[in-house]
Amino acid sequence: MLEPKKIKYRRHHRGNRRGMAMRGNYVAFGTYGLKAMEPGWISARQIESSRITIARITRKIGRMWIRVFPDKPITQKPAETRMGKGKGAPEYWVANVKPGKILFEVEGVSFEDAEKAFTNAGHKLPIKTKLVTRREI
Repeated sequence: MLEPKKIKYRRHHRGNRRGMAMRGNYVAFGTYGLKAMEPGWISARQIESSRITIARITRKIGRMWIRVFPDKPITQKPAETRMGKGKGAPEYWVANVKPGKILFEVEGVSFEDAEKAFTNAGHKLPIKTKLVTRREI
């Protein structure tokens, strides 16, 4: 499972998800990319599930890049716990995603295969996504 090896602080604030992605908003490595169209948190399990889905199609012929990393700890208090007594323990990890962020990239596969892979991967994510191609300068 994806999670940071070492962190500075165990617990984070929730933060805001307003605005567009300023970084990682264009296809940099591959030919096709999966772009986030709305803000949200994507958990490490969802990223891994999408990765496996894309890998099934690109396995032998293509190459894949994962452009998001779950570096934000989400805490939860145990069930049936009274209010107070501090913040809960870190339960799972999420990647904070803003609209425009490229989540995955692939290279060496046809458009049809990339479309199929990204459509299937998008179903595993809690946000709307779309397939984008590399812009040649």
